Amino acid sequence: MLRLLVPASTSNFGSGFDAFGLALSLYNEFYIEPSERYTIEIEGEGASLPRNESNLFVRVYKRACEVFAFEEKPFKLRQVNRVPTARGLGSSATAIVGGILAFESLHGIRLSLEERLKVAFEFEPHPDNLLPAFLGGFVVCVSSEEGVRFLRLDFPEELKVVVCVPDFELSTQRAREVLRKEVSLKDAVFNLQRSALFVGAILTKSFDLLKESVKDRLHQPYRAQLVPGFGDVMEKAYAEGALAVFLSGAGPSMASLCLERFNEVGSAMVEAFKRHGINSKYISLEVSKEGARCEGFNS
Repeated sequence: MLRLLVPASTSNFGSGFDAFGLALSLYNEFYIEPSERYTIEIEGEGASLPRNESNLFVRVYKRACEVFAFEEKPFKLRQVNRVPTARGLGSSATAIVGGILAFESLHGIRLSLEERLKVAFEFEPHPDNLLPAFLGGFVVCVSSEEGVRFLRLDFPEELKVVVCVPDFELSTQRAREVLRKEVSLKDAVFNLQRSALFVGAILTKSFDLLKESVKDRLHQPYRAQLVPGFGDVMEKAYAEGALAVFLSGAGPSMASLCLERFNEVGSAMVEAFKRHGINSKYISLEVSKEGARCEGFNS
């Protein structure tokens, strides 16, 4: 049996829209056994996900076979999902990365990162979730005509990410539809300054600068209207000692960077959502340094 373990991720960190991503210690597991046909079982999150060949994991595997000219090897897939779906925590990226690693393991080859991303980008064109899922840790990434350029940087171990997950989904497509196609020079400079400050604050552990560094004018003000209680959740998290509060990915989950008082911050976020008629839960997570990994077939 082949076991794949792929981490969740949070991205953007407010000012670092489509540039920053961090792998988290919350994992989706994928178990694969050879079979005469594709069969899928799903446990945990995402109970409504497809259980046929339209399943994202299977689609990615099949596409990898096509791109690299390998004959498919059907399998029985058991997904144990812990990453909430459509909540801004990279659940789709875990399936995409898992499907590519399954292709490598089943066919005994090792793709370069560039080759992996060639397939992955057909399903998700943004590297800020894919790269952390593949590599682990904190990643700063840029998409260009020459491909993806990125740096994998150390993230302070003492910082934990308290994620508050509301009980409703928000598709990335919907969260992008509300964004403006053009922004003012003033707003662009605002974000440039703070995204640079965020990287500096992380590298030098200048945690007092984090609150300012996650302020944003490019996406959060528009996506906030899709997340009832957004401002209240942020305010209450800061009041309990959070160092930085931001929308996780495209949302609707919200994340706080904390050195302490994890439960107090999480509980305050849950209560704030509740005041706006939204049920939620919180999870305290650490950085996943390893990224995706697999354990080979054991017969």
